[in-house]
Amino acid sequence: MSQAASVEHSVGQLGIEDGKLGMWVFLASEVMFFVGLLSTYIVLKAGHPAWPGPQGHLSVPLGTLNTLILILSSMTMALSVAAVSTRNAGALRLYLLATIVLGSVFLGIKSIEYSAKFHHEIFPSTSVFWSCYFVLTGVHALHVIVGVGVNAWVLSKTWDGNFWTSKSHRVELSGLYWHFVDVVWIFLFPLLYLL
Repeated sequence: MSQAASVEHSVGQLGIEDGKLGMWVFLASEVMFFVGLLSTYIVLKAGHPAWPGPQGHLSVPLGTLNTLILILSSMTMALSVAAVSTRNAGALRLYLLATIVLGSVFLGIKSIEYSAKFHHEIFPSTSVFWSCYFVLTGVHALHVIVGVGVNAWVLSKTWDGNFWTSKSHRVELSGLYWHFVDVVWIFLFPLLYLL
């Protein structure tokens, strides 16, 4: 038996599907990426006693609203996964669409925040704090865009004739990614907006 076949056999014995294992490995690499970014932010903040300074005011109400939106989107994503287990196509499509809409609303609010900063001539080059803010929230927003796109793609596949036999596992995989994106925001919100 080849080494690759041996590993595949071992994974199969553990009861982990290839796609799910691949997603968990991918998410582990994403966790390492965000831990690096967040650690850099914390170290930079610790080295600047007056952090973020007089210009470092973020809209806590908008940040809170975005947090509630992402928490709600996590719930609709979980309901999408539950709809797969009951083979309820209508509920699955409704909850996936709700997740996509909520993710889009999050991005809309983030664009309002960005344009307010640009209007006040606050850019990544304004200070170390603003560099961190735009990098952290920008990279997170990029992940939200990817999540919205993946969920839209999965939603489009729900009309395929063989969705329930060979493609329904994609809902769970996109759900894992979406929950990861939500958890990242749960760390970003207090670090940037509250502390």
